[in-house]
Amino acid sequence: MNKILVTGGAGNIGSALVERLISIPTNYVVVADNLSTGFLSKLPKAEKDNWTFVKADVNKFDEISPVMNAHKFDYVFHFAAVVGVMRTQKNPVSVLNDINGIRNVLDLSRDTSVKRVFFSSSSEVYGEPVSLPQHEHTTPLNSRVPYAVVKNVGESYCKSYNLEYDLNYTIFRFFNTYGPNQSTDFVVARFLAAALKNQDITIYGDGSQTRTFTYIDDTIDTCLKCLYDNLHTNDVINIGSDKLCSVLDLAKLIIKQTNSQSKIIHLSPLDEGDMTRRQPDNSKMLKVLGRPMATLEMGIHKMIESKYFLSSIGL
Repeated sequence: MNKILVTGGAGNIGSALVERLISIPTNYVVVADNLSTGFLSKLPKAEKDNWTFVKADVNKFDEISPVMNAHKFDYVFHFAAVVGVMRTQKNPVSVLNDINGIRNVLDLSRDTSVKRVFFSSSSEVYGEPVSLPQHEHTTPLNSRVPYAVVKNVGESYCKSYNLEYDLNYTIFRFFNTYGPNQSTDFVVARFLAAALKNQDITIYGDGSQTRTFTYIDDTIDTCLKCLYDNLHTNDVINIGSDKLCSVLDLAKLIIKQTNSQSKIIHLSPLDEGDMTRRQPDNSKMLKVLGRPMATLEMGIHKMIESKYFLSSIGL
């Protein structure tokens, strides 16, 4: 049996990962989350005996240490973090505290003979792009905001622990993963919730900033293949679509797909943290995935049909 820890398992990507992991009877999964941004409602609904939830803050050694020492995990997915552009800008010290959690997880993984740590990094580490598409090993990392800096530090910790302690890792740089479990702190869920309620959709700046959007199934399938097929050990992999879409076009698409009466309202640009462009070189991901990725239209349609998402926004 594989014993697996998922920190931040009550969040968007973490909860989807947990759902898939426990579908394999030979996996035993422990979900650790302090519920600061995660929700118990996102955890699996089916009664199964191969998973459990522990409320724990990975940034506090005395909370996560008993969990890891008791179970002696084979694999750890460290996805716990303060997330969301506005939240991370308003709480920069809390963001920096996540460095403690990274070190706690790596120290305990080293001491309990974890086989591999999967670290949730972010497209934010690239900062304002100097070239597109952004390649894992040739594109300079130009991050400045605390959230991005912490993710960059986390990557360095993973690489350093491998060099000094032979602790294996895989770094996932996530590019805007969306899906039914996504909260309205994030752009796709926020725009969709507003459109379904015929409320104004607000955009920072003129909306010309471009992003790529990745449906949750593509993200989770890639992460799991890296686990089960032992791919990209001690390596970094971009997890994201390479199809660019401006924030303004995203709003228009969502209004169209929902037949909404929403109006688009432009607000002042954010002071920082809202990069003009992001686009991954996702050739590694596509090779791992081995199939076409979901289009943005397909993903939005799935969210509209999701009873969980509709109930989460009060519909």
